[in-house]
Amino acid sequence: MSRFTLGPAILFCPADRPERFAKAFDRADAVILDLEDAVAPKDKRAARGALIESDLDPDRVIVRVNPPQTDAFSADLATLSQTDYRRIMVAKAEAPKRLGRIDARFDVVALCETAKGIAQADRIAGLDNVVALMWGAEDLVASIGGSSSRRPDGRYRDIARYARSRVLLAAAARGKAAIDAVDLDIADTRRLATEASDAAASGFTATACIHPSQVAVIRAAYRPDDATIAWARRVLEAADTARGVFSFEGTMVDEPVLRHARSVLARVGG
Repeated sequence: MSRFTLGPAILFCPADRPERFAKAFDRADAVILDLEDAVAPKDKRAARGALIESDLDPDRVIVRVNPPQTDAFSADLATLSQTDYRRIMVAKAEAPKRLGRIDARFDVVALCETAKGIAQADRIAGLDNVVALMWGAEDLVASIGGSSSRRPDGRYRDIARYARSRVLLAAAARGKAAIDAVDLDIADTRRLATEASDAAASGFTATACIHPSQVAVIRAAYRPDDATIAWARRVLEAADTARGVFSFEGTMVDEPVLRHARSVLARVGG
């Protein structure tokens, strides 16, 4: 089982905006303090200082660090060694050997967001220090020379859907958590709700987001409706006295169905 249990709504916050830390932390199930793309190169030193001065509960904090092949990565880890934050999201994760050599004090969320990263997702998920995988759409498409991860109607292009599925399967095969990508269109809450519902039904542990207004939408999408919760409780209760495969409310029930029911209750805390 994965050591990663945060979610379902994980909110990004620029690490150079310390005045937003507490609000982001209070609004979401976990916060990602971002030292990478959200912070301009000239502001990264100040962002690291803000992390050192911050006092958020480390159990609900992830720090997105710069790619391992950069000088900024070393500076990021040196900074985190001066804090209690021990869960990092590694941007543009691509090289399993390099990820495996990261200081063992840190749990790693590998952000697979390039063609190389997606291709290596299986090996990355197998690393002992990796607790979760996330995928990213826009950096992925840019890495292969594309211009947009979505079609004009807003749906993901096939390459993005493939990457999403591959990361989810790679994580699940190794017993690790999977985090779904952000939706950059803050105003389109209907699309976010649809995609977050699909993420929950498909097996993602959480969905990342970029604005506090998206948190409630994701939480609602991940929470099963009352009828589904009631069904899960009934079918598991019936299974206590059944032998093997059995019929329940007109449907055949076997172990995969029971696992679905257990997953439903796990999402609402039993």
